[in-house]
This record gives sequence, structure tokens and C-alpha cells, in this order.
Amino acid sequence: MLETMRWADHQLILLDQTKLPGEVCYFTCTNYQDVVDAIKRLVVRGAPAIGAAAAYGMVLAAWSGSQKDSAAFHEELGHAARELAASRPTAVNLFWALDRMKQRINPAQAPAMIYQTLLEEAHGILREDLILNQKMGRLGQELIPQAGSILTHCNAGALATGGYGTALGVIRAAHEAGKKVQVFADETRPLFQGARLTAFELMEENIPVTLITDSMAGSVMQKGWVDLVLVGADRITANGDVANKIGTYSLAVLAHAHGIPFYVAAPVSTFDLTLAAGEDIPIEERGPEEVRNIFGFQSAPLDVPVFNPAFDVTPHHLISAIITEKGIIHHPDQEIIKKIIL
Repeated sequence: MLETMRWADHQLILLDQTKLPGEVCYFTCTNYQDVVDAIKRLVVRGAPAIGAAAAYGMVLAAWSGSQKDSAAFHEELGHAARELAASRPTAVNLFWALDRMKQRINPAQAPAMIYQTLLEEAHGILREDLILNQKMGRLGQELIPQAGSILTHCNAGALATGGYGTALGVIRAAHEAGKKVQVFADETRPLFQGARLTAFELMEENIPVTLITDSMAGSVMQKGWVDLVLVGADRITANGDVANKIGTYSLAVLAHAHGIPFYVAAPVSTFDLTLAAGEDIPIEERGPEEVRNIFGFQSAPLDVPVFNPAFDVTPHHLISAIITEKGIIHHPDQEIIKKIIL
């Protein structure tokens, strides 16, 4: 598995996912503004990975401000936290990680000590994500039949996390357990995360994968080629509604119509119990150029109006189960979620 991010010589080095699969290269962040830019441009993407990157963004702010007086240092940290929080609005792991970092800031400590504390916390967030993904994979693979065909959307693999993956982590664990799994990967328009990243990851792991366009999902279900749908999540509300990459809701509706289980894999940090339901989730809208162009080629009139939400919301009644590191939440609702994750 390619390393999504690493810390070296007071720099955050990110695998540039905008260049995959054609080129494996890295983007070096020397300050928190570089991290903000990387998150906005999807150099790093996937809710858990965004959270970990934002944590390191706070470390970079502490490093650059460590030679300043205490007031200027804490002002720098405040600016960094606000800018990182504004980089993407939907993935709650971003805010969870920033809150965790801010809780470790002790105003009574010297800047150098705060820097070291934040660095250790960021390392911990990244390390824990890998461990939790592996646990989630072991739990979730029990839902996978001995021989099964899985449809997935976007990328919820090692590239979207600190390593191993959420939805792809479950698939990876089933494969490691000797189950004969095969995967249909949606292309995932408009940015092709399924085609560029998921297909790439699965081929690297020698897990059988077939790439389809988003509009083919209903057809392969109709043919009886799909045993279950498995996706990740960017935010899950108190009642179990799930925000995930645009197109996920359509898959849930199709799966329901065909009697196919629909599973979501996400760590507990993706739950936002402050929001009652999916209608409360802020949905990021991205620029029209992502739809009007495909890899730099103009694919639509330059002045055609574009609606480009990055995510949609799947209501909990369409979800068979949510897989977490604390257990599997079958037929999620507010009471069951509280019992398992709190």
C-alpha cells in the first residue's frame, strides 16, 4: 500500500492523489497554508486522511510560530485552526481532529513544548486510524460471503485514510481471510476517484476488480451480479443518515429496489451526534470546471450552468448496517447508535 502521508524534517509529505494512477509523486507541506491548499485541491482526500492532515497542519503552525512570543504564537495557532476548518465543510473528521489538537494546547506551556505535544498527538491520530481501520475490517468482513461480489463507490481505501481503509479495508480483510471476493468499482464522476484510486488500489492488492461507469450500477444489479454494496462515509448523523460521495444515495435506492444489502464502513470519529438528521449536514459545492472539463479536456459548453455538490445524503432506512471499530450497527437508528458508539 502506498503511504498516504508521512512526517519528516518538520514537513508533511502527502501522496498527491490528483496525479494517480498515472504518476506517483508527493506534495510537501512546509506550513499550514500548504495543508489547506492540499485539502481544497484534493491532493489529500477521504475523511480520515483529511482529519490526520489537518492535525499535522496544526503542527506546522506550531513549528512556524515557535520562535514568536506567546501571544503571536497562539494567534498563529488560532488562524491555522480556522483556515483548516474552512478547507472542506462536510467531512466531520476534519473538525474532530482539529478539536482534539486544540484540546492539547496548554497556554501555560512554552511554544516549543506545545509543538512537541501537538506533534505527538498528530502521530497518534494517524497511528490510531490505521489500527481502527484494521479492527473495522476484521469485524466487517463477517458480513461478506465466502464468495461474493461487492459494488463500491468513490475511494474508501488506504488512500483515504491513515492506511488500510474503511470500506476497502473490509474488502481487504475478507480477501486476507481467504474469501473469494470480486469488486465492481464505480468510476465516480466528476473526479473519477473510483476509476483512478479504487481500481488502482485493488489491482495493487491483486483483488479482482471490474470498473464500471456510475450509470451502469443498476444494470449490474439487475443482472444479479451484485451481492452487496459497501461504501465509506464523510459524516453520519445521530439518526444514522450518511453523507458520502455524490452518487451514494442513488446506489442505496437501487440496492433497496433489488433487495441487496447496503453497508457503510466508517470509524466512530465520522459520527456527528450534534446533528439530528442528514438534512442538517452542510454539503460542499465545488466549482463548475470539475464538470465542464475532464482531465483538462473541455467536455461541455464553457458557460453552461453547473450544479456540483460533492456529497449526497443516504437516509438511514436504506442502510442495512454501519460497520465501526466498536461494532456493527444493524438497521441504524438513534438509540442503537448511542448504545454502540458512546
